[in-house]
Amino acid sequence: MAKINFGGVDENVVMRDEFPLEKAHEVLKDEVIAILGYGVQGPAQALNMKDNGFNVIIGQSKDFKRDWQRALDDGWEPGKTLFSVEEAATKGTILQYLISDAGQMALWPKVKSCLKEGDALYFSHGFSIVYKDQTGVIPPPNIDVIMVAPKGSGRSVRENFLNGSGINSSYAVFQDYTGRATERTLAVGIAIGSGYLFETTFQKEVHSDLTGERGVLMGALAGIMEAQYNILRKHGHSPSEAFNETVEELTQSLIRLVAQNGMDWMYANCSATAQRGALDWRHRFRDAVLPVFEKLYKRVVSGEETRIVLEANSAPDYQEKLAEELRQMRESEMWKAGAAVRSLRPENWGK
Repeated sequence: MAKINFGGVDENVVMRDEFPLEKAHEVLKDEVIAILGYGVQGPAQALNMKDNGFNVIIGQSKDFKRDWQRALDDGWEPGKTLFSVEEAATKGTILQYLISDAGQMALWPKVKSCLKEGDALYFSHGFSIVYKDQTGVIPPPNIDVIMVAPKGSGRSVRENFLNGSGINSSYAVFQDYTGRATERTLAVGIAIGSGYLFETTFQKEVHSDLTGERGVLMGALAGIMEAQYNILRKHGHSPSEAFNETVEELTQSLIRLVAQNGMDWMYANCSATAQRGALDWRHRFRDAVLPVFEKLYKRVVSGEETRIVLEANSAPDYQEKLAEELRQMRESEMWKAGAAVRSLRPENWGK
């Protein structure tokens, strides 16, 4: 485990060269890794581990026809590598609990009854454990409880694995019954293709994750884009101009410069006019949204955001309501303009 300095703070980081795939195979040689849920993270983590040569089975209910069919399409065989959730949980020694947070709460009594002494219960999110008062997910004391949380969607976990780059993941041990919890955690983290793993806790992971999703990563980003687009349209700019100046230039140019060498490097490679304006206005935007982020973080820590998620996701008509909200976004003028702009990218010519 290496000490890496992040902005003046030393953190524990595990790199692939110090915990190679061969070591992960040695640690997990007698394990059966059961992926419970084939929805978002399940397919990517399962396929990556399968491609890396680990003993993986899938637990997925046939009632969720889309996920069951996806498992079939990906080559998992009923009765051999594809089972019901309970059967896979019984067969597994490391149970990767990767269904939705609301689903974890609903299925927990069945999954708990399948756990054997010395098993490892694995999460990719601290939600169910940290908010146990709401979810009821309280593991028995005779198992390991561990987490590897990839910092990206399931699609990114798979794509980064296929292109050889891997995706960064955090890891944590909540309960170490066997004395092997940490090595099991790191081995699975390497097995799923993590680029590197950095240490956290279940609590810190879920607090940062819920804040990030509602903030910069998704919620704030979408809201700020909509606000700027609407102002430009209000003042007579065309949809194509408003979208290009709001979204397309960010995603196709500027954010790539940030990814390469940081925000200062992106600024240094833009015009003097852009530099000066951005450097001045970033302070105003930061100060304007700081109270919103403070309120958001407090709601995450208090469990209020968790309550809303569990209540909404447990409703029988959740999928219908979600589809309608996404339809409204997709059919807004801004994102219709976006579809047209994307179709004009050179890689889409002739399609």
